[in-house]
Amino acid sequence: MKILLCCAAGMSTSLLVTKMEKAAQERGLEAKIWAVSVDEVSRHLDEADVLLVGPQVRYKLPQFRQEAAAKGIPCELISPTDYGMVNGAKVLEQALSMMK
Repeated sequence: MKILLCCAAGMSTSLLVTKMEKAAQERGLEAKIWAVSVDEVSRHLDEADVLLVGPQVRYKLPQFRQEAAAKGIPCELISPTDYGMVNGAKVLEQALSMMK
């Protein structure tokens, strides 16, 4: 499974990526999880199974949903609470539920 996260500069999400990778490892899941800035999403979308958008760039959600839908990729906003608490397990769970 390949999970793409998007945030303002691709930096603030790096800790969340680390925690999501740890949660995936604990569950025995093989996952590629990475974060990019809003400007890079289009270049990375073809590699992703799912796109999660950080709350700080929620204004881009309609555009990303449209781009992702055209490629058959689910796209959702990361829960602001889970993002703020850097709850990797919950965000991983969100991504998994989007792929079903």
